[in-house]
Parts: sequence; C-alpha cells; structure tokens
Amino acid sequence: MGVQEGGDRQLESESKDNRALIDNNSAQNLSSEDIDAMRRDGATGDEIVEALIANSSTYENKTVFSQEKYKRRKQKKYAPKVLLRRPFTRSICEAYFKKYPNRIGFLRIDTLSLLLSFANISAYSDVLLVDMVGGLLTGSVAERLGGTGYVCNTYFGGTSHSLDIARIFNFSSEFDSRIVQASYSHLCSVESLDEERSKMHEIDHPAGIQSIIGRESSTKCDPSTGSTQIQEVQSLRNDNSSLDEELGNTKENLSSGQEGLHENNATITYKAVNPGKQASPDAIKMWKEKGFNSLIVAAPELEVDSIVQKLVPLLSYSAPFAIYHQYLQPLATCMHKLQSSKMAIGLQISEPWLREYQVLPSRTHPQMQMSGFGGYILSGTKISNNSEDCNGNQ
Repeated sequence: MGVQEGGDRQLESESKDNRALIDNNSAQNLSSEDIDAMRRDGATGDEIVEALIANSSTYENKTVFSQEKYKRRKQKKYAPKVLLRRPFTRSICEAYFKKYPNRIGFLRIDTLSLLLSFANISAYSDVLLVDMVGGLLTGSVAERLGGTGYVCNTYFGGTSHSLDIARIFNFSSEFDSRIVQASYSHLCSVESLDEERSKMHEIDHPAGIQSIIGRESSTKCDPSTGSTQIQEVQSLRNDNSSLDEELGNTKENLSSGQEGLHENNATITYKAVNPGKQASPDAIKMWKEKGFNSLIVAAPELEVDSIVQKLVPLLSYSAPFAIYHQYLQPLATCMHKLQSSKMAIGLQISEPWLREYQVLPSRTHPQMQMSGFGGYILSGTKISNNSEDCNGNQ
C-alpha cells in the first residue's frame, strides 16, 4: 500500500510543472486588507495560511515540492514558531556569523572547532588567549573546560579586550571565576608581581598591626611589656581574620548570585560576578613557573608574527598552539619566523572548508547561500631551545 501511494504521488508530481505559472501578483485573491481583518477577528496563523492556500489560483497547479515550499513560506510569515534553547558555542557563533560576521572576525563554526581541537582544549587546562573577536573564543574555551582550569585573556597595552559575547553564554559563577585577564607585561615582569604582592600585604596587615609588630620586636626583651603587647597583637589579628571571613562569605554570596534576607526581613539580591576579572599574583606566578597548557590567538587587528613570538615562550614545553587569521600571508610570515627561531615544530597552515547540504527526498543539493571562505589556522607545538625564554626555563 505504501509503495502504491508513493507511486501515485510521483505520477501526480510528474503530471504537474511550473511552466505555465506567471508571477504577476494576480494569483492571490486574498488582499492584505482581508488578512488584517482576519487578524483583528482573532484568526490564528494556521487559519490565515489555509485561507491563502484556498484563495490561490495557482496552488493546485504547482508540483508537490512547490506546494510544500509555498506552505512553509506562508507559515514562516503568518504562523512563526519560536524555540527557546540554552545558548551554546555553535548557536552563538552561527547567529553572529550570519548577522554580524565582522564582530567575530569572520570566524566560522568549523574554524572555531578546529581552533579548539588544534589547541587540545580539555579539562583542567590553563589556556592563554588573545581574544579580539568579542569574547566568542573565551566563551567557547570556558564551555569546553567545564568549570575547571583557567582561561587567561592577555592584552597588550593598558586596555583589555571586550568580552561581551562571553556574557551571552550565561555561565554560572563557577565558570565566570575561571575566566581572568592579565596584561602581557604582568605575565612577564617579576617587578609587577612584587608590587602587587606588597599592595596585598598592606591590605592584609593594616598600619596599626605593623606599628604594634614593630614595637613588639623592639621591646621583646622586656618581659614586663612583652606579654601585654603580644596579647594586643593577637586580638588585632583575630579581628582581622574575622573581617576576612566576613568578606569571604560576602564574596561567595555575590559570586553565587543567591538571595539573602536582611535583619529587617528585606530581600537582598546579589549580582553574579562578571567574567574577566584580573588574575591574582599567585596565579601569574604559577603560570610563570609552569607555563600555560595551550595558546589560541584570534587577533585580526594585530601583527600576528610579533605577538606570537612574545607569547609562545609563556607556554610549557610540548604545549600546542593555534593562531587564526582571516588572511594567509600574516600566518605564512609567522610560520617562517617560528621555523627560523626553532621555537616550535609540527607547524602547518590549514584552510577549513565547509559545505552545508539540504537533504530531502529527491531534492538533495548544497545550500544556495553559504560562505565559501573560513580563514586560515596556523598550528604547532612549542619546543625547548637554547635561549632563555620568558618563564625562566632553559
């Protein structure tokens, strides 16, 4: 029975064609005023579509495929359906690539997937990024890390790059706390770390405690006054530690975005922490000693060869890296310099290629409108050389 119905449908489709159809806007007997009147009367979108089909003088003469396309086109206009989904990398990348491709550096979804694959992004990795594509790369790496490891966005100069797209992912506070920023000068200079440590030491130990500690050291040989001053120092330290605990609890509440109750039963809503806070000095020191596990660069507006020469020494040995650019020549120049300096091996330039197909019965073909260009990716692995690198390894 199914074979007979399929054969009848095929014969019916073959007996019709679109040769006699003339597109002169006179085939539809239902005017726009009639459609507006139906809407005012409370007609649904499906009812309007059925009325359009009934008042079309050419609908019955169309092929089965043309009838389905006509019906789908009218449903999209008069009976749209909205599906709400949780934002993720593919949906965000495809939406920006179709509407605002220049904001993400014309980074296509297949190119983004290859970047994550070439850089070996996996759980518990510390990834160094140069994200000048609006934060799409940062959000993609953080999503793959799954709340483990760290995503460190570095920048050159005094202004960090925008991470607006990373906020669209709606990460939890646990994910946002793993997204940090640090300038290149802070990642490479020991002096900046010492200055930040001294500032944090002053915050942890106020001037009152420092003066008392100084008096304690000057008079510690006097047994009559030593015990009193030691008790005073201990009490101040206890007060300071209790204050730190209160601040820590407040930060936890702020980061979790939970609601709390005040003493007068007023509801207080705590705002979640935004991604992209400054990296702590301890984390920077750890990265200087051990190095990052991966490097991804997507900086269409910068000279790729110069920044890669500066950032590759920050990686640990045998760490992979991937550099994206819209054009081939900047990556070719960067590849030549890396080969000359013997900083990396396994260098290759890849050109991603993607073709999307429509797969339907008797009408499978490539999409009529698609992007034929996806940029280029330079990938490789860092190796040790004789010169001293930035993180102090030989």
